Amino acid sequence: MGSRIRTAQKQARELGRLRTGYSIPNQDPKKRPRPVKSKTWVVSSHAEHYVKAAAEAMGGTVERWQPQGNGAPQFRVITEAEQIEAILPPGDPLSQANEMWNKGGCVRRCDGETEQISRHPCLCLAEHGPEWHQLRQDAYTKDQVCAATSRLNVILPDMPDMGVWRVETHSWYAANELAGTVDMVLSGTGGKGLVPVTLRIEPRTRVAGGQTKHFPVVVVEIRGVTPRQALNGPLPTAVALDPAGGGQARAAIEAPRPDYLADAAAALTVDDVQDVYRAAFAAGHLTDDLIAALKVRADEIKGDPEGATGGGGAPGPDDDGAYAVEVVEDRAPAEAAGWPAAAAPGSGARR
Repeated sequence: MGSRIRTAQKQARELGRLRTGYSIPNQDPKKRPRPVKSKTWVVSSHAEHYVKAAAEAMGGTVERWQPQGNGAPQFRVITEAEQIEAILPPGDPLSQANEMWNKGGCVRRCDGETEQISRHPCLCLAEHGPEWHQLRQDAYTKDQVCAATSRLNVILPDMPDMGVWRVETHSWYAANELAGTVDMVLSGTGGKGLVPVTLRIEPRTRVAGGQTKHFPVVVVEIRGVTPRQALNGPLPTAVALDPAGGGQARAAIEAPRPDYLADAAAALTVDDVQDVYRAAFAAGHLTDDLIAALKVRADEIKGDPEGATGGGGAPGPDDDGAYAVEVVEDRAPAEAAGWPAAAAPGSGARR
């Protein structure tokens, strides 16, 4: 690998956005477009072929789209998908802040305690009290307070190009849940490796002050693996990319490792010890230490033919330390000889 600028921030290119709403023209042309909450994911990007790929995979019709403000024209599709299979990239993929924007840009960005632009204590808390975030639910007061803004970077493994897609939501409830889920995953992986997830738009209902409000919440749930697996360190890349595909990598994280030493201790014959060896060999668990321990157990059994083996012992090695074996064609070394040549003292001499 070549060199890197150590002070430069390494980040994947943003390919587009995953949104939970869109806007439609207002009947009054003097007013800004009216926002609409979507039950399905909305995919937008500057690159038309990205959006076309999303439409082919998730349904919907590609259209040109002009974001509010002075942004460059883009393409978008209102898909038919209520959930999307994605992957959390390495590092911390979640960024959050309480933000207030106007035509001039971001005027407030707060971490809940300190407003970062003015360096004053949280302005919304000082002006409106601890329940200030509820003002966002009223169309007449929502512009008076910050929005709890969460930006989550994800990889869409079946989409074109290498990069991340940004999921952005301004839901107070999503902000709490996203942080909880991502932080639990990071506690297990340390920000290393990939984690398969499902992004869902979940409808919620809240009753307060005699009013019932319906709203969508972005939910992130781990996909194809159990919490034990997700919290047990970085997943193998093959599992993260295809958690439902089975295969050896998935089996390796799902199946508990057998206690080969206990199995060998319970063996009554050398053949039983060789069966333990074969099982470890087939599972890819065979190590030099395990081979040595199995040999010791086999020697113990052979040294007590009337006790442990009941007279079923096997001949020991010759003066060179090699075991006599029967060579059988078209069989694996473990099956043909019981012990592989490399496992025997004398580095594999056969008789």
